[in-house]
Amino acid sequence: MSADQQHSTPGTRPGQAQVPNPQAQIPNPKSRIPSAIALTCATVCGVGYAPIAPGTFGSAAGLLVWWLLPASPAVQAAAIVAIFLIGSWSGTVAERHFGKTDPGQVVLDEVMGMLITLFLAPVGWKGAIGAFFLFRVADVIKPYPANRLERLPGGIGVMADDGMAAVYANLALHAALAIHRALG
Repeated sequence: MSADQQHSTPGTRPGQAQVPNPQAQIPNPKSRIPSAIALTCATVCGVGYAPIAPGTFGSAAGLLVWWLLPASPAVQAAAIVAIFLIGSWSGTVAERHFGKTDPGQVVLDEVMGMLITLFLAPVGWKGAIGAFFLFRVADVIKPYPANRLERLPGGIGVMADDGMAAVYANLALHAALAIHRALG
């Protein structure tokens, strides 16, 4: 192979100068900033990069967020909606970045799932730990229609399936609390 062939650009012949494509877009360095913000949100500040069980670590981060939020139902509902919207956007960016659907590094859906699981549940830390396990089981099993919701496009699918799994976990938690109160 000649020196010209080694250094030629694909699509050009050896010895031929490469002509810039006027149609090509010049990358905008500012476009990296929203991607970095989206990945930081989607991975919950890097929690999603845990080498094993990132969803479990994301759910633990959700417990921390629940603990930090006021017990106000309005505040918790607003947080759930805000996280769903941010997660839908950042999940879409993360899918493009990682090149796959619902990448394991995206754990903002688990944070939202924990908030939904604990929504309107008058529990302390023991109950919250129980809720953690209920959500993890529901998230892994993905009962119908959660398994269908993950087929929705982009970040909406990333968030919706965990949201539905969390609704099941919330119902199971409220049932367990009712049984506990009845047995007194």
